[in-house]
Amino acid sequence: MLSTGNTHMDAQRAFDKASRAARRHTLANRLRRRCVECSRLPIYDASTRRPAHAAGVREIPLEKINFTVEPSRAQQFDRWFRPHAKLVRGRWERLWIAEQRGEVIPPISVVQVGREYAVLDGHHRVSVARARGAVTIDAVVAAS
Repeated sequence: MLSTGNTHMDAQRAFDKASRAARRHTLANRLRRRCVECSRLPIYDASTRRPAHAAGVREIPLEKINFTVEPSRAQQFDRWFRPHAKLVRGRWERLWIAEQRGEVIPPISVVQVGREYAVLDGHHRVSVARARGAVTIDAVVAAS
């Protein structure tokens, strides 16, 4: 996506693009009579297990983040962390602008589930990183 030079406008355009992609995917699944539930962000039930202590901050691949621990976040983002709800727009755009300016973004918190990860804290940061084309993200990882 081309930069306009206006970070606020660029953030709005980036959010609109990600949100449209999520809506387009949902509509295509409905038209093809495919499982709409399959596009939802899966919820990992961490209450049944006690997470181990975090081992510090490390980089993890964004493609391995496939779950959430918070059911409310599963309503706001799809399986690919594209935003669904308009109520996430403000925070999403602020994070996008912060990354554009080169500000330090705090690491996300995740629980390791086998070879994949479930997000405890940082859904917006994951969404923005994916929208910006990042491959990895800093995370505090706790094993389940």
